[in-house]
Amino acid sequence: QEPAAHLSLAVGSINTLILLTSSLTMVLSHAASGKDDDRAAARGLSWTLLLGLAFLVIKGFEWTTEIGAGFTPAAGIFWSFYYIMTGLHGLHVLGGVVVNALLLRWVLTGGVKSVGGRIEYGGLYWHFVDLVWIFLFPLLYLT
Repeated sequence: QEPAAHLSLAVGSINTLILLTSSLTMVLSHAASGKDDDRAAARGLSWTLLLGLAFLVIKGFEWTTEIGAGFTPAAGIFWSFYYIMTGLHGLHVLGGVVVNALLLRWVLTGGVKSVGGRIEYGGLYWHFVDLVWIFLFPLLYLT
């Protein structure tokens, strides 16, 4: 049986939906910052932050399940690739969560004017991380 068959397509699909939704909330935050709408920018950043954390929590449960079933990096080349790629991606998601938390703090304390174009830059990074997942999802879950 193929190693990828042990991954949960449902879990991978939920995580994909979470990241795609987080891209939308990031876009909404950026749009709000262009209108100097502090509340809407903070709301968008908050949702992006929460969705990023949800992705990481789900990925953590997924890893725990796979490792508990004996699918460790030593179980074969697929599993080594899976853990390296999803681990690196997870670290980048975590970095984006930290950036969005800082942006949220700045918006809440000084308003969007104090942030300048940083929401746009944070959004570009966040979209790149999401785009990487769009390539990883079929590569890992649909093979």
